[in-house]
Amino acid sequence: MSTTFPSMAIRHPVWSIVWSVLIIVIGLLAIGLPLATSFGVVLIIGWLLIFSSVTQVIHAFQTKGIASIFWKLVVAFVYLGVGIYFLAHPLLGVAGLTLAIGIFFLAEAAMDFFAYLRARKSHGSGWILFDGIGTLILGLLIWSQWPLSSTWAIGTLVGISMVMSGITRLMITLAARKLSETHIE
Repeated sequence: MSTTFPSMAIRHPVWSIVWSVLIIVIGLLAIGLPLATSFGVVLIIGWLLIFSSVTQVIHAFQTKGIASIFWKLVVAFVYLGVGIYFLAHPLLGVAGLTLAIGIFFLAEAAMDFFAYLRARKSHGSGWILFDGIGTLILGLLIWSQWPLSSTWAIGTLVGISMVMSGITRLMITLAARKLSETHIE
């Protein structure tokens, strides 16, 4: 039986706290060593793409129709090619992935601005604008400094995400612990 996070926080609060602190520490290390983290992320993505290509090939021969098989095989070979490229040239993979993330942030900021314009009369819509501005600044920062931003962007973003996840997990665990202590009394 799988244990969901909140129930783990209640049943095993010490392990949940230890895990949360470990995630925070690893996140801080990722922020402190962004290039090494970026290499690690690219290598993981490379292997995931290779494994995905195998899955695509298997799936291609389970579908009907020559056109469907052809396109699934094309996708599989693209996955395989990019995966091998990332493993063989991780520095160029980091640069390419960083550029893709910068473009993604710019597109996300545009979507946030359009969402804000549609919801600007709603309560709390300023947070959408706030998110859009922050995402735009990050996208422009990555884009304007590319390829130099490749040395810090992916590792820093992964590290920040891990720190935020660890803090969130820790706060939920402490809240669950406090709640369970309140029910016991």
